[in-house]
Amino acid sequence: MIDRRAAAGRLLRAATSGGPPVTYALIALCCVVFAISPLSGLNPVYGSADALLSAQAGYFERWGVIPSELWDGSAHALLTPLTALFVHGSWLHLLGNILFLYVFGAMAEERMGHTEFAFFYLGCGYLALLAYAAAHATSDETLVGASGAISAVLGAFLYLFPRARVTSVFPFLLFLPLRFPAWIVLIFWFVLQWLAAKGAGSGPGVAYLAHVVGFAIGFLYAWGRYRRDARVRSPATATEGESQP
Repeated sequence: MIDRRAAAGRLLRAATSGGPPVTYALIALCCVVFAISPLSGLNPVYGSADALLSAQAGYFERWGVIPSELWDGSAHALLTPLTALFVHGSWLHLLGNILFLYVFGAMAEERMGHTEFAFFYLGCGYLALLAYAAAHATSDETLVGASGAISAVLGAFLYLFPRARVTSVFPFLLFLPLRFPAWIVLIFWFVLQWLAAKGAGSGPGVAYLAHVVGFAIGFLYAWGRYRRDARVRSPATATEGESQP
């Protein structure tokens, strides 16, 4: 489970200070899109009760990835792995993703540069959702969320900052906040996603395969792009978090 109080504090401080603009813009865009959508329940234009449920279903179908429709060649269907990155099914889904994006995205953006990070995030997120759709090509379930892109950020972070310290809480350690090197936390997270993906079906739930693919693409990109450069190895770098995006 993520140390949400510490991460939320960092997110609040980020809103009142300078920092990586792409990471903050992505966070803001996800929040705004969710707030004005029928999924938040805040926009009265969508009505309530049955009307709201119908609007929510239509919203998922319009902006989310439907694997069985992705390969029909239409421009709209091919665009959905991009639009789905900004659609979240609930407040909890949104909060978990934006916390991870800030915690790990800020340092990755500073290392990559703003423009490269933006294309990295969108490209890896697109490919992660595309891979999930290819593996479940006959599924009619809608896939939404930024998890694939954020998993790619985690993979890149593992390569770029292997010794950065992260504050994490683990259920089997009685939820005590402990600090570990990033490589321990992120490899542990990746193994959990891999095991979950092997046992997951194509129905509603968490798209673990998109996490695995996104993480792998992000790590391989960072390895290929920066393997001739010196990686950041200082254990003094601080960040927080460990859980599923």
